[in-house]
Amino acid sequence: MINNIKTAEYPTNIKQVDLNTRAAGNENKYFNNFFDIPIQVSTNINSAVIAYFEQIADNKAGAKAVASAVIYTSLKQGIDPMSTLDEFKKMPIGELNDYLVMFLNLERKGTSYLGVLNAPKINKYIARTILP
Repeated sequence: MINNIKTAEYPTNIKQVDLNTRAAGNENKYFNNFFDIPIQVSTNINSAVIAYFEQIADNKAGAKAVASAVIYTSLKQGIDPMSTLDEFKKMPIGELNDYLVMFLNLERKGTSYLGVLNAPKINKYIARTILP
């Protein structure tokens, strides 16, 4: 589905999701995805989603990483990746960022959302004991 790209050519802090990895010598990856079935999509779907995010990102490696995460999350949620892409196309870029963050967090535990600022209210009695 997605080929490995040398990150030196496309500097980014986002890594691609390689769904074709096996446990050969990397037990951590194996046990993290032990019960997951590898996901496969057609090259047309993959290319369409990657092309959309390349238009927005101006970074091919970052676009491929986000596209693979969107495809993975869509299929794990039982949603057609093309219908997800159609919904993304309807949104302005400012709204797309927020929606994309929440969409990708569907596959994460509720206590570890990424890209969401969570500032819990501190009890006034605890707050007064903390030095500024």
